[in-house]
Amino acid sequence: MADTLQFDLVSPERKLASVSATEVRIPGTDGDLTAMAGHTPTITTLRPGLLQVVHSGGTDDYVVSGGFAEIGLDSVSVLAERALPRGEVTQEVYEGLVEEFAAAHRDARARFENEPGPVDDTAKLLADMVAVGTHIGLDPKQPNF
Repeated sequence: MADTLQFDLVSPERKLASVSATEVRIPGTDGDLTAMAGHTPTITTLRPGLLQVVHSGGTDDYVVSGGFAEIGLDSVSVLAERALPRGEVTQEVYEGLVEEFAAAHRDARARFENEPGPVDDTAKLLADMVAVGTHIGLDPKQPNF
């Protein structure tokens, strides 16, 4: 079909999806974007967020923690640092993800006392992960920034 594209999602642990999609909503580091057939070829990095894939069977949601997406005219390949189907993201799993990002932020604050860049970067990643949980209806139990 001319109005579909091949979508593939992989993480270091497993291949999560390979489907013909009509659109893929990507949480890009520089802003969210939607890829559809005929999209200008692009490579973007991912921020923690919700990746959504629309296909003939409905919409599949995946929580991603980072990585990158390669968008072509007729395909989207996502290589995620970590990706989980929305159904696998329980409150307990989500709290573990938030704690990992909070620990990275604490570490950056300790290591880069007079360098706001790395501290701000980790604070943004933590805030993005907290927002993911809020978006999907989980309690982020707001960490102390």
